Amino acid sequence: QVQLVESGGGLVQPGGSLRLSCAASGIILRFNYMEWYRQAPGKQREFVASINSDASTNYADSAKGRFTISTDNAKNTVYLQMDSLKPEDTAVYYCNHLTYWGQGTQVTVSS
Repeated sequence: QVQLVESGGGLVQPGGSLRLSCAASGIILRFNYMEWYRQAPGKQREFVASINSDASTNYADSAKGRFTISTDNAKNTVYLQMDSLKPEDTAVYYCNHLTYWGQGTQVTVSS
């Protein structure tokens, strides 16, 4: 059974950084496609970033140049490094693999 557990969210000031983690069990990340999504209050869940088994990556326009997705195969964990955070990045961030979702981690960007 696949389980995804996110962590690393919190409150950060505009311009700050956070690194989100998604620990996976039941799958081997280096062989799989993983994604990060986010959902802001009152809005639909939206794609943020993805990483493929060949380490190729893709980003939403809102994330390009500021966010970096990566994996640590030894820890079977996927990360989302978020820099230059803006108030509009405030959302619950979710890790995804196919039909499997984590519980989400809250990111709040505010002064």
